[in-house]
Amino acid sequence: MKILMLGWELPPHNSGGLGVACLNLSKALAKMGADIDFVVPYEAEHHFDYMNVLSATHIDPLFRYGCSAYDTNVEEKRFKEANCPEMYSIRDIQKNYIRFVEQYLMHFKPDLVHAHDWLTYEAGILAKKNFGIPLVAHVHATEFDRGGASGGNPLIRQIEYEGLLWADKIIAVSQATKNIIVEKYGIPADKIEVAYNGFDAPDDDYHYDGSSYQYIEGLKKQGYTVVSTVGRFTLQKGLAHMMRAAARAISIHPKMVFLFAGDGEQREELMRMSAELGISNNVIFTGFIRGKQLRDIYSISDVFVMSSVSEPFGLTALEAAHHGNALIITKQSGVGEVLRSIVRYDFWDEDKLAGALVNIAESPALTEILKDGIRKEYARISWDDVAAKCIQVYNEVEQNKRNRF
Repeated sequence: MKILMLGWELPPHNSGGLGVACLNLSKALAKMGADIDFVVPYEAEHHFDYMNVLSATHIDPLFRYGCSAYDTNVEEKRFKEANCPEMYSIRDIQKNYIRFVEQYLMHFKPDLVHAHDWLTYEAGILAKKNFGIPLVAHVHATEFDRGGASGGNPLIRQIEYEGLLWADKIIAVSQATKNIIVEKYGIPADKIEVAYNGFDAPDDDYHYDGSSYQYIEGLKKQGYTVVSTVGRFTLQKGLAHMMRAAARAISIHPKMVFLFAGDGEQREELMRMSAELGISNNVIFTGFIRGKQLRDIYSISDVFVMSSVSEPFGLTALEAAHHGNALIITKQSGVGEVLRSIVRYDFWDEDKLAGALVNIAESPALTEILKDGIRKEYARISWDDVAAKCIQVYNEVEQNKRNRF
């Protein structure tokens, strides 16, 4: 089956989990025989022997200029340093992306278009309306997740709504995400399939040598518990709640150090909070990291916290579990639907998070129970299962198309 995959990022030019999910899903689909052309909105070297990556524009990889898959100020001129001066905003890039897809479809006719998140839905709609290509919309996050209580950007919500309406089938990364699509957008539940993200252990030669974080290793030798969180510093991630919970936990059990790995608009606010709460000596901001440095963070950590206000899935939790972390996850995080050996709490319940941190820090037996349980659970989660679910959806879409004609 020939698949035109529409995405916004692929590693190593990704700013978050969307690119990681797209890459691993495509790899698993290719193993099952899918022939994939994957369109990205930038130009960069991608060396994948299992799919063909197409560049919709000649701009540099987006994360370097801030026009990432997670920005909501879509009309703001932020691309001043790009090597294509006519493209200043995400909307400008999208228009060029759509034109590229239109030109592609004039020469090639895939069996199906698989579009990831709102950034590519307009191109997917064009493929269906103008060329009759079936459309599958994959929802990794909605604007209601990114925007929190405000509901986010109404323009993005409108694009999401239209994409979900036009799609022949929708794939959601969790039941929670499916519920949002049904409740907020009025899409029939039987149009939506849930396919949880997977995790496959990397087959490279990574090993943790302790060289990157010697200071933290020193603290561990003194009996400190290392707590980490990884992600974008945005309201969606609930990090202000986590910071206040950290202060409460430290007041009870001082030998804790917190690693905040990532970057975003809340960075300075969080740094000020740590100072005002009197815990700046116990909080380390690593900045944006990837590759070995990120995996070293997981390896040195004892506990991983996902404090999100709304997290459709949360691949970082599976990555942390792979590196031996105990997990504390909000009830508003989709990954909690497939894991059981975890501590769950409501994102606003700072006392419960603080209590869980202290309990784990003071009980090695509890920590080992959580770690042992999570090892067994994440090992059962594979991208091959996700790909098989997608193939099932593709076949249903193809069958429905044949029945119509």
